[in-house]
Amino acid sequence: MNNKSSILSNPSFRKLFGAQLIALAGTGLTTIALALLAFELAGDRAGIVLGTALAIKMIAYIFVAPAVGGLILPQQRKSVLIALDVARAACVLGLPFVNAEWQIYVLIFVLNSCSAGFTPVFQSIIPQLFDDEEDYTKALSFARLAYDLENLLSPTIAAALLLYVSFDVFFVFNAVAFIVSAALVAIAIIPAAKIDDTVQLSARERIAHGFQIYRKTPRLVGMLAMFLAVAAAGAMVIVNTVVLVRAQFGGDETMVAVAMGAFGAGSLIAALMIPRLVARLGDQAIMRRGGWLLGITLLLGAYVGQFEILLAVWFAMGIGYSLVQTPAGRVLRRSARDVDLPKLFAAQFTLSHACWLLCYPLAGYLANAFGFQTAFLSFGILALIAMFASQQIWTTDDPEEIEHQHEALYHDHVHFHGDHHQHEHEGWEGPEPHKHPHKHDAVTHSHKFVIDGHHTEWPVKIN
Repeated sequence: MNNKSSILSNPSFRKLFGAQLIALAGTGLTTIALALLAFELAGDRAGIVLGTALAIKMIAYIFVAPAVGGLILPQQRKSVLIALDVARAACVLGLPFVNAEWQIYVLIFVLNSCSAGFTPVFQSIIPQLFDDEEDYTKALSFARLAYDLENLLSPTIAAALLLYVSFDVFFVFNAVAFIVSAALVAIAIIPAAKIDDTVQLSARERIAHGFQIYRKTPRLVGMLAMFLAVAAAGAMVIVNTVVLVRAQFGGDETMVAVAMGAFGAGSLIAALMIPRLVARLGDQAIMRRGGWLLGITLLLGAYVGQFEILLAVWFAMGIGYSLVQTPAGRVLRRSARDVDLPKLFAAQFTLSHACWLLCYPLAGYLANAFGFQTAFLSFGILALIAMFASQQIWTTDDPEEIEHQHEALYHDHVHFHGDHHQHEHEGWEGPEPHKHPHKHDAVTHSHKFVIDGHHTEWPVKIN
C-alpha cells in the first residue's frame, strides 16, 4: 500500500473500522441508558448497581478473552466476530425488559463476555491488513480516535436524543449498530488463515499460550507495567471526576462533562500526533514519556484547588494515556507470529483489564476513606514505581533481530517446507502442511525473535 495514500483506501480496514465506529457509537448510548435504567430500578442505590455492573464487566474481560483468543482457529475469525456481534445485539435488546437488578447483572456479563471475545480477535486482524509499519501506526491512531470521539460525543448525542425519545430506545439503536457491525465484518476480506501449529496443544495449553509469550518477552512485561500507570490515572478520572467537580468544587453536571471532555481532548490530540512521534522517536520512547507524564500529573493532582487547574491536569493525563496505549499494538505485533496474534492480544486484553480491576475500587476507596490528596499521591507513587520497573525490564537495548544459538533439536509439529524446514521425505508424510518427526541441526543465527515452538525462552545475548 502506498504510504502517501490514506489508510481508508484499504477496503478491508475501511469496513472493519466502520464496524468498530458504529458499534462504539451504539455502546456509548447504552452506557448512558444503563445508568438511567439503574436509577429507575434502584434509585439512590444506582451507584451500587453500576459499580457491581462495572466489576462484572472487568471479570468477564479477564476470564473470557483468553479463552476465545486461545481456542478459535485463524480461519474461524470472521464467523466468530459476526456471531459475537449478533449475540451482543440480542443482549442489548433484552435490557429494556429488565425489571430486577440481577437481570442487569446477567445481561451485562453476557454482553461483556461477547465484547471480551470480540475485541482482541478484531485487534489481531488489523496488523495483518498492513505490510507497512507506518500505515499500521495510522490505523492504531484511528482506533484511538474512535474511542476518544465516542467518549466525547456520546453524552452530547444522548442529551439531544433524550429530548425526543425514552432512554429505552438507546438499547434498540445499539442493537442495530451491532447488526450493522456484523454486516460490515461479513463483507470485509479477512487475511487468509495461516497454519496454526498450536492446534496439537490441549485447550488449556492453547489458552495459556498467549500468556506464555507475554511472560517470556521482556518488552511485553515492561509494557504491562506501563499499563498499570494507565489504569491508575484512568481510574482516578473515571471514578472520581464527578465527586471532585460536584463536591470539591461545587460544580454542576455540565462541569462534570467539561472535565471529562478535557481528558478526552488530551487523548484525542495525542492520538493525532502518534504517527509522527513514533516515526521520529520509536514506540518505547513515546510510551515512556506518556507513562512518566501520568505519574507526574497524578502527583500534581494532589494539589489541585481550582476547577480550571483540574482541567489542565486532566488534559495532561489524557495526553499521557494516549501516548502509552496507542503504540501498544505495534509492540504486540513485533512480539509474535501472525498466527499467535489473537492469543497475544487476548492476553494483553486480560492483563491490562486486571490492572483496571485493581485500580477502580482502590481509587474510590482511597478518596472516600483518606481524601483526594492521599488518593492522588498514592496513585502517583504507584504509577512512578510502575514506570521505574518498566524501564528495568524493557531496556532501551531492544533490537527486533537478535543473534542467538539453537541446540540440535529433534521434534515434530505442523509445518510447511520452504523456510527453515528442509529435510528429506520418505513418502509417508503426506501433503503440506503436515506433521512428522524431524531434526533441526545446531545453529547460531540472527532474525526477528519471537517466542514460538522453536524459540521457547528469551535468548541470552551473544558477545
